[in-house]
Amino acid sequence: MSATAVDDRARYRANPTVLQALKSPRMLTREVLAGLVVGLALIPEAIAFSVIAGVDPKVGLFSSFIMAVSIAFLGGRPAMVTAATGAVALVIAPVAPAYGMDYFIATVILAGIFQVLLGVLGVAKLMRFIPRSVMVGFVNALAIFVFSSQFPQLIDAPWMVYPLVALGIVVMIAMPKITTIVPAPLVSVIIVTAVVMAFAITVPTVGDQGELPKSLPELFIPNVPLTWETFTIIAPFALGVALVGLMESLLTAKLVDEITDTHSNKTRESWAQGVANMLSGIFGGMGGCAVIGQTMIGVKASGARTRISTFCAGIFLFLLVVVFGDFVSTIPMAALVAVMIMVAIGAFDWHSVKPSTLKRMPKSETFVMIATVVLVLLTHNLAVGVVGGVLVASVLFVRRVAHFVSVTRSVDGDVVTYTVTGELFFASSNDLTTLFSYPEDPDRVVIDLSGSHIWDASTVAALDAIETKYTALGKTVEIVGMNDSSQRMRGRLTGGFE
Repeated sequence: MSATAVDDRARYRANPTVLQALKSPRMLTREVLAGLVVGLALIPEAIAFSVIAGVDPKVGLFSSFIMAVSIAFLGGRPAMVTAATGAVALVIAPVAPAYGMDYFIATVILAGIFQVLLGVLGVAKLMRFIPRSVMVGFVNALAIFVFSSQFPQLIDAPWMVYPLVALGIVVMIAMPKITTIVPAPLVSVIIVTAVVMAFAITVPTVGDQGELPKSLPELFIPNVPLTWETFTIIAPFALGVALVGLMESLLTAKLVDEITDTHSNKTRESWAQGVANMLSGIFGGMGGCAVIGQTMIGVKASGARTRISTFCAGIFLFLLVVVFGDFVSTIPMAALVAVMIMVAIGAFDWHSVKPSTLKRMPKSETFVMIATVVLVLLTHNLAVGVVGGVLVASVLFVRRVAHFVSVTRSVDGDVVTYTVTGELFFASSNDLTTLFSYPEDPDRVVIDLSGSHIWDASTVAALDAIETKYTALGKTVEIVGMNDSSQRMRGRLTGGFE
């Protein structure tokens, strides 16, 4: 076995492991209870996302159950929760009303196939190109998004909703000071529900969000013609689901890595998301990706660290809606709103908006963070915000690096030497041709590149143009000091731009 394989295994080893959790009653209790809290929190959102996607509520609930359980075994990031999500619902929403449920399920399955292919091709490695300022913007936008998504439950609601939400928040703030054995969100939900039942308070409940299923999910093989026409109909939606789902899942995995100070296998997570979506489609689910809000409930609010919590979240979700559906229907939405508000407050990176931080931070970094947040809030799509943030960061980086190139001129008798310092690529080399004094220079010109590096064809073309201008004036040019890589690139490309 190679040393690299051993190193990778050690790097991705879970800490703590499932076996360690099973041997520790305290840790196992924490994982199981965290799964229970997450399972409860998944119910109203799965129903809401089903409505967004234009399908029956049970489609989102079954999808969340199947994906959570399957990703617990297959995923590369322990404790991360995968279920039906709003981003996926928005992408796939046009399919069911326009083409029917069979095409909808076929789209989910094809999205899973695309994700498996992208995972095998190593799309997860692109995560390294996402700068920290975009990650901070992603987290802050997500926190705002989670907070604002609670407004429908708070606007034009019965007045008793507000003290109940306040009670839930107070319980979650006070509970960790008393004990951390039982997750504060679970205690909050139980207390708020008990108060509502004890005093017969009439407020919106989980049951008001949609009818809960009463049976197991069944196999659903979509009845669609296996033709090119079918593929052209569903492929654009499937690719959108695949890309949005992978991006949100990998960003969530990276965030959990930072919170837990551990590493996760992003390539494994990529193809595992695809398999989970395929299984979801086969059993009539709507598909999804990592749900950062519920993941934060498990990891940050409840202390979950292993696959046990994710597996329990899926199992509890199923038991709650199928076996204990009548009881779950009575849980007030105010209890779950309180949990989500605390998740939003905890997820927001308050340090990033402190005046002292903003004063120290480069303006370009702050601008990228704000641009990411604004794009997410405008489009209601985390993936669009992240891609836009990366593009803004790339443009600012290129502009900054482009100004790092300097050219100094020195004349010694009948020889002029230009010393070029800095990285030469399309942005910096575009102005290179304007930095030479062609008519005034003597007949012999030396261009010293020992302090620079040629990165692309644009630079080779610029050097060719400089030589052409001097040749037209009857002067000779000698380029010296190139490193081996620059020499090879210039030797391969020079003269090929005419």
